[in-house]
Parts: sequence; structure tokens; C-alpha cells
Amino acid sequence: AYNIHVNGVLHCRVRYSQLLGLHEQLRKEYGANVVPAFPPKKIFTLTPAEVEQRREQLEKYMQAVRQDPTLGGSETFNSFLRKAQQETQQIPTEEVVLEVLLSNGQKVKVTILTSDQTEDVLEAVASKLDLPDDLVGYFSLFLVRETKDGAFSFVRKLQEFELPYVSVTSLHNSEFRIILRKSYWDSSYDDDVMEHRVGLNLLYAQTVSDIEHGWILVNKEQHRQLKSLQEKVSKKEFIRLAQTLKYYGYLKFDPCVTDFPEKGCHVVVSAGNNELNFQVRLPSEQIKEGSFKVTRMRCWRVTSSVPMSNGPSGSSPGKSEVKLELAFEYLMSKDRLQWVTITSPQAIMLSICLQSMVDELMVKKSGGSIRKMFRRRVNGALRRSDSQQAVKSPPLLDSPDASREPMAKLSSKLTSVSLRGISHSSSANDVGANDFHGNYAFEGIGDEDL
Repeated sequence: AYNIHVNGVLHCRVRYSQLLGLHEQLRKEYGANVVPAFPPKKIFTLTPAEVEQRREQLEKYMQAVRQDPTLGGSETFNSFLRKAQQETQQIPTEEVVLEVLLSNGQKVKVTILTSDQTEDVLEAVASKLDLPDDLVGYFSLFLVRETKDGAFSFVRKLQEFELPYVSVTSLHNSEFRIILRKSYWDSSYDDDVMEHRVGLNLLYAQTVSDIEHGWILVNKEQHRQLKSLQEKVSKKEFIRLAQTLKYYGYLKFDPCVTDFPEKGCHVVVSAGNNELNFQVRLPSEQIKEGSFKVTRMRCWRVTSSVPMSNGPSGSSPGKSEVKLELAFEYLMSKDRLQWVTITSPQAIMLSICLQSMVDELMVKKSGGSIRKMFRRRVNGALRRSDSQQAVKSPPLLDSPDASREPMAKLSSKLTSVSLRGISHSSSANDVGANDFHGNYAFEGIGDEDL
């Protein structure tokens, strides 16, 4: 069997025949010209070199399917991964109580099935809280790790291809929890959420929590005003004041390392307001702050490397640390692109943040509404709403898909730019073009923006 790791964690184990079955089903539904080529069957027993070659081919195949906007979001692909996850973890389908945290530490207990997917669990939590249907799409479930001081370190946003109960219990560690938080970036959407009592309460609890954890910067005078509004229980006014503060609506990440402005700098990264904010500690101990706008990132990629264990057979390979890096190519000035790398265990979550910022920008650009940015139940089956259809994950850069066109236009527009690869790739072979996420919000940049 092959181990499939998602976001650095073992998701499931599958056999070649199961993956072939998935491939045939996708071909039947979407046609042979849409689905990537599948590693061929072999008549004879595979040599160790051929086994490794097939593993690499299957890995590329799964990544290509996942990154294709049609295939990656398909129920066929996602249900395959959910079923495989449940079978691998050997958790039978039964009714269980799952605890979901709110930002203020309150616990919401929902009765679900172990086989319920992320959307089902989100709807169960919303129903328990009396959150109206049209506000469910503004919130998401996140897998977090509780730190000793009661704060949270974000692992990832729970995806449609996983079963939240199985994801959290298979980690066998009580520090991992599921938390409900807003999942949009533009604070103008707060108005929609605040229209309803439950939405207002959730937003208020999250804002108070972010201020307490020091994620939102507050000076003494602002702190006094906020405290006064809290005592009066003026929740809307409290949020309105918080919206004017620095880092409102940002997600703060754990301290990590970057190669910008020079190698080995310690940095605290925050994501929000369509940017990644860096607070960098230079080797001279000087603190510098700067922001990278998502609209000026041409593309990004996450790379992971697992140190090879050449030790005695008794040494456990499960103990080896997976090193994760997020690298993005940034338009520093009119004719200069530069790679910036962040080495962090939260690289996946950072990538998810970038992707959702781009998606949100594209929805706004197409005149869509975030209110519909979640899947609706139709006759018991989940269907994506129309406006969501316009929000596609970026295709592979070398894909023949027509939506690749903006990327080609961009590269011809920037002919004077020298495209420099990452000088120190963490994997044994440098990563090919297939591993990039193109940024289609980037094409909107005009000379006047520079």
C-alpha cells in the first residue's frame, strides 16, 4: 500500500488498484482528455527502482488531480479520500459527540457520524448555535494545537476531502482541537455577519480573543475605550473600533525563519488584508516590519522534505521532522521578481491563507458574493453554488487549460524580468513547474500600481 500524506500528516493508505479504480471513475465522468495520465500496469513483479518510480508517478498524479479546478473539487475525488481515511484509521461509522471550540473557549458539543465530512460538521455546529444558513459560508472549522498559555497555533483549515472526527482523533493528542472562526479576509463582510445576533456574538468573541492574545495591536487609550464598550456590552461599537486597529482580521503565525532580507532571519508572519506581514528580527537584533501584497505574488509553492533515516533499524521513522517551506515569487519593483522563503511547520496553513485571499479577490472582481461561497444541499447532495464556480483553484502552470492564458500574457508583459529559481531547494531534486500555484489576482496589476 502507498501512504498518502496530506499537509504533512498521514491521511490514508491505498493500494495501486484502488487508485486505478479512482482514475477509471474520473475518466468515465470527465473524459480522458481532462484526467492526467496514470502510471501503467506492469505484468511482472516490480524491482525496487520501479516501485520508487511508480510511487513518484502516483504522487504526481494525485497532486495533478487535486490542483485541477474540476477534478480536485469533484465529489468523486473527495469521497475517495474520505472513505480511504476512514478505512485506514479503522474507525467504524457510528454516532459520536464531537467537541468544537469557539474563540472564547466555549465548547459546542455536536452529535455527528464519524463519517460526516467537514461541511456536515460545520452545518451541525451552525445549527446548534442557531447561526442562519446564509451566514454558514462566512465561517470555517480549523484544526489548531492548543499551546500551554491557552493560545492556539493554527495547523490548517479543515478541507472537504476529510472527516473532522477522524482527522482529530487519529492524531492521538489532546492538544489538537477543532475551532470555529470566520474564514473571510475583507472586514466589510463583518456587516453581513453582525446583522444576526449569533453572528455578532461569534465575531465579538473572536475579536476579544485576538486582542487578548496580542494579535491585534492596542495602545493604552484604545484599550480604555474598548474596556468601556465591553462594560456597556456595546458589541457592534466594540467591533467597529477594533476594525480601525492594526492587524484586525489577521491570523498570526508562530515565530519561524525567513531568507528575507537575508538568510536565517527570525520572523513573525501574520496573514490578513490581502498581504503577508513580516516582523523580522535581523541578525543585528533590529526589528523591521514590512508587507508582501498577495496581488504582487506571481506564484507560490510549498515544499517538504523528510530527513532520510539511515540509522539502526530500531530508530523510528515516525520521529523524523518534516521540514516545510513556503516560497513565493514577488514583484519587488517594476522589472524585478524575487523569491522569498519562509521555513515553518505552518507553511501549509500559510498557503491555504494565500489561496483563500486570491479566491476572495477573484469573487469580488467577478461581482460575486461571499454569501454564496459555500456549497448548498440540493436533494441531499452537496452542490457548489453558482458564484463559487467562478472561483477556481489555480491550474498547473503547464496545464493546457484555457484559464492558463493570463499567465502567458503576464510573462510576455514582463519580458525584461529575469526569472530566478530558488537557489536552495529543500528537496533532493529542484521542484518542477507542476508544483506551483499560479496567482490569477496578479494579472490585475498595472504599471500605475508600481
